[in-house]
Amino acid sequence: MDKGKYGRLDRLVQEKRHDPYAPREKFPEPTVCRKCGAVFIDGRWKWMDKPPEKANEALCPACRRIRDHLPAGTIVLTGKFLETHGSEIMNLVKNEERAENGAHPMERIMEIKEEPGKISITTTGIHVARRIGEAIHHSYHGDYELQYGDGEKTVSISWHRD
Repeated sequence: MDKGKYGRLDRLVQEKRHDPYAPREKFPEPTVCRKCGAVFIDGRWKWMDKPPEKANEALCPACRRIRDHLPAGTIVLTGKFLETHGSEIMNLVKNEERAENGAHPMERIMEIKEEPGKISITTTGIHVARRIGEAIHHSYHGDYELQYGDGEKTVSISWHRD
């Protein structure tokens, strides 16, 4: 069949939607998040001791995810090992989040739910979720699984150790 002016005929499937929390246009610089205080300057979000004067205000993508309860990362930790090492693991989780968030303000923990034998953590970004999951696996071994979804805009991580 002749492709003619229409090009390839195998391109009928639309691409997946892009991240709805990635802005379609750049924020005007400087912009300060009215919720967390992060500053959009030099093309990215940063933490600053003192925000610039006369800055625009907006809600940053991380604060929008938190408001909408729509995580980019989900981590589920299970097993009997949590009963005796849960506080150590949670210290590791918080340290990894602190380190990632210090350099990348859009990477945060949204929520932590603790149940007997299970901890569920949601994050605003995939990088902090992956960092936490890999740190737990490296430190405590166990069964570790990572799955990307939605065009690699979301990640689900599971870790288990009895």
